[in-house]
Amino acid sequence: MATTRVLLVHGAATTAGVWDRVRGLLRDDGLDVVAPDRASGGDLGGELTALGGDTDGTVVVGVSGGATLGLALASDRVLAGAVLHEPAVGSLVPGLLDHVVAGFTSGGVPGFGAALYGPSWTPAMAPADPDAVARDLAMFRRFEPTPLHPGQGRVIVTVGELSPPARHRAAWALHDLLGVEVRVLPGAGHFVQHDDPEALVAVVRSVVRSAQPR
Repeated sequence: MATTRVLLVHGAATTAGVWDRVRGLLRDDGLDVVAPDRASGGDLGGELTALGGDTDGTVVVGVSGGATLGLALASDRVLAGAVLHEPAVGSLVPGLLDHVVAGFTSGGVPGFGAALYGPSWTPAMAPADPDAVARDLAMFRRFEPTPLHPGQGRVIVTVGELSPPARHRAAWALHDLLGVEVRVLPGAGHFVQHDDPEALVAVVRSVVRSAQPR
């Protein structure tokens, strides 16, 4: 049986290191876990290309901007499955990212990280490129969800129980538009892969099981 590949996609103001806790939990599952450092070039098509053209047999896992890219991948090509935590949803929920924009405007990258991820985020988690966050923010603000690719694998959008109401509205708006599943993660917020990795990994494992041949 082929080994299931799990692609972990990080969001803005973080690097692949943000996945260390998730990778540790998945280490013993016999999965091919890949967590690339994104270039954060600001171009959606370029980001999708960089994540890899061959997604056959791949379960994509993303949080925040990484979830937004995962949603774009699920529209562009067939995946084995996806777990996407609190992606951007464009005009489906206007103002969803307003507090993040305000944080960046007033406090730069530290203000952005604190507004988006909360107190457990630190500036040491940000990429070395000082302009990466600005490019990511512009790209994710332009994003609009589009229909999933025909024949798409199982796609679950997760939202933290403790996340603001707008995040919950966004998840259910994607359910109504695209037919994705929605899971509320108990006790979790937006920075789930760092603060509550067990909650996210439980959903990843369920998608991996459903993607494997019987």
